[in-house]
Amino acid sequence: MDLSKHLRYFLVVAEELHFSRAAAILGMAQPPLSQAMRRLEDELGVTLFDRLPRETALTAAGHALRDEAREFLAAEQRMRTLMSTIRDGTLGTLRAGVPPETPAAALGELLRRLAEQAPGLDVDLQELTTAEQLELLAAARLDVGLVHQPIDDVDLHAGPVIRTRLGVVLSRTSPLARSNEVALADLAGHGLVVFPRATAPAWHDHLLAVCREQGFTPSRVRHARNPEFLCGLVLAGQGVALERESATRREPRVTWRPLTGDPLWQQVTAVWPRRSPHPAAQRFATVAGEVLARTGALPATERAAGAPAPWSVVFHTAPGV
Repeated sequence: MDLSKHLRYFLVVAEELHFSRAAAILGMAQPPLSQAMRRLEDELGVTLFDRLPRETALTAAGHALRDEAREFLAAEQRMRTLMSTIRDGTLGTLRAGVPPETPAAALGELLRRLAEQAPGLDVDLQELTTAEQLELLAAARLDVGLVHQPIDDVDLHAGPVIRTRLGVVLSRTSPLARSNEVALADLAGHGLVVFPRATAPAWHDHLLAVCREQGFTPSRVRHARNPEFLCGLVLAGQGVALERESATRREPRVTWRPLTGDPLWQQVTAVWPRRSPHPAAQRFATVAGEVLARTGALPATERAAGAPAPWSVVFHTAPGV
């Protein structure tokens, strides 16, 4: 029995829960599909579907197999991709994800250095959130990604961690803007503007947990995906924001202040599958770590002596601001 083919058939039926619709999607007649599912059940020694008069439902074994089948087929695809690159003698295409806020200078430097070190590598760079990258990595539709830690995935290798200090974004008219630094507890009573939880759930939860531990429970939470919208909400009095200093450089009406004790650090690292990894994934992770550190992903306290100030090559402030 061709297990991979039968598992692909199974996943379509498990998604549709209707044999006729599944057969139409697969481009086959219903009787052969039903026979294939019977053979799969016989092979595995379990019943996968409750075949009721008016509907089809997954059994407990069917629910369990649905997740296992996706992982099995994803691993098979990674293996085939790896073998084809070895057979062809090239590195092929590396599908890589990066966070939307990755600096332009870092992206350019990353692609330039990869082209120098691996001239046979075609890098398909995609702008994706952490959650999107993890989903695509699990489905073998992405080879490596730059994600926000923490994440909970033991099936991934991780590269160097790049840490960036977070501070508070305030309107310049805020009384707190007169201070050189701000404690999280000083923000009590304010709302908070933060990235949507769906983009990086574990990092979102960690940030709010640190706020609560340090005496800041936001009165309300607003979400912003990009720096411009974030600054706009801060200026509109919707709350303060906890962000990298670079997020404020294009908006002169807001200011950034460090947090007392530096309790919050944004951590970004490259991750890639442990099983059948792309041969260039680890190289991407290493180069990405070096480039992000060099182009200003780290605060001055963690950069080498004589290195340029953070983000200086990305944003230029107008005279007099």
